[in-house]
Amino acid sequence: MLLNKKLPIKYIFSKIYLDLLSVLIIVLLVHLITNIYGDYFPTMPIGIPAFMGTAISILLSFKLSQSYDRWWEARKIWGAIVNDSRSFVLQLLSLVKENKESITRTAYRQIAWCYTLTRSLREKDVDEEIKKLLDQKEVNYIQSHTNRPLALLQLHSEDILKLRNKEAISVFEHLQLDSTLVRLCESMGKAERIKSTIFPMTYRLYLHFIIYIFLITLSIALTDITIYFQTPLLLLISMAFFLLEKTATYMQDPFDNKPSDTAMSAISRTIEINIRQLLKEKNIPEKHTPNSFYIL
Repeated sequence: MLLNKKLPIKYIFSKIYLDLLSVLIIVLLVHLITNIYGDYFPTMPIGIPAFMGTAISILLSFKLSQSYDRWWEARKIWGAIVNDSRSFVLQLLSLVKENKESITRTAYRQIAWCYTLTRSLREKDVDEEIKKLLDQKEVNYIQSHTNRPLALLQLHSEDILKLRNKEAISVFEHLQLDSTLVRLCESMGKAERIKSTIFPMTYRLYLHFIIYIFLITLSIALTDITIYFQTPLLLLISMAFFLLEKTATYMQDPFDNKPSDTAMSAISRTIEINIRQLLKEKNIPEKHTPNSFYIL
């Protein structure tokens, strides 16, 4: 997730330098062609590129809105995961009073669930940090499953059922714990839906193509302006469009391990800190340290 800090110029230009290079080549080619074959070109009214620029602005606005909705929904999902993870451990502490070992094991598994979901959404395997929170039997069990976060929820459910069978919790308490698991499963499903639902690639390609058409028509319309002024002007105009288009493209995929992603690792670490403090442990890990301008 991008922080409220100054973005490095290098990071900004690394996203659009190829597009700007393409624009520079287009401007120089249009200038060369119009100089050689200018008599065969009709006069290009400035209103045509102006109309296209307005249309592109509307399309970019729509794409930015849709991309932000996906990004904001992802953040709300992880906000719900934070709340339900805390609630789940609080329920265990208040309802399962005489089985501290079971509470600790389940609480650690919930921490592991958050990290596992993070790595699953980023298409990464289970790491050593997660394995330290689980016993070897549980590690082997989740690695045999395609959906590892779901496997951890199943282990939660089985442990709660065992507590009910031992009459360590009542039927009502069982339902309360189970309803929290259902909400966690719903949040996981919502995140997986965002991950698996791809923003239409054709929309991006068509928009990119239209921006280039706009720049070509604008370059032809500005042939009366000297090339030394026209080139930087078109580069600045194109930079604004391409930066907005790239921003929308990165925001539409909030689980791809990029600086603009939802800060799932940092949120998972916060959940771990909260749960360990609820368990009254002393060895509390530090919060994730952000990079220069973002945190994952």
